[in-house]
Amino acid sequence: MIDLYTWTTPNGRKASIALEEMDLPYQAHPIDITKGHQFAPEFLTISPNNKIPAIVDRANGQTLMESGAILIYLAEKSAMFMPNAGPRRLRVIEWLMWQMGGLGPMLGQLHHFLHYNHGMDPYAEQRYHGEALRLYGVLDRRLADHEYVADDYSVADMAIWPWISRFEWHDIDWTIFPNVKRWYQVIANRPAVARGYAQPIAAGDIPLPA
Repeated sequence: MIDLYTWTTPNGRKASIALEEMDLPYQAHPIDITKGHQFAPEFLTISPNNKIPAIVDRANGQTLMESGAILIYLAEKSAMFMPNAGPRRLRVIEWLMWQMGGLGPMLGQLHHFLHYNHGMDPYAEQRYHGEALRLYGVLDRRLADHEYVADDYSVADMAIWPWISRFEWHDIDWTIFPNVKRWYQVIANRPAVARGYAQPIAAGDIPLPA
């Protein structure tokens, strides 16, 4: 059994989607970041950076924070969704790191300025919206001739997809990114993704592009 400490954010949903896809037994514990639960002393013993998600693997006592590290750990534990070695493994890690270092941080800033604080800083809105469009373009070009970002469905897709699921906050035109739209809808239709999206509490249906 794996204890998953998480909330209804893109980073949180990465881990729950992976656990569902891998059919690993887990228990989700809500950490309501809107109420400051991530700063509780007992949570800090698991996640020193005050961030969700975090896990405790009861099988071996392993604790782990940072969503990318959790995805790699779960992939290795289950022997699923990431090759064991070679160029194909590196490709999965490459796109996982692209999400961790680029897409997630930039869309997170866009959410802050465009969604939560709209109109307060036009320069920041323009900057982060422009970067979001660039990153959508990177992903769209990759998916033009790849069914998934690393050819086979992998933890890289599980990392990227939850951030794109906030597309209603990104002010994008789906006609410009048809390959992202196709990929997004295929993954949204996976039963395990729907189950993982609903963790640790139900927060509405998966949004779908018009």
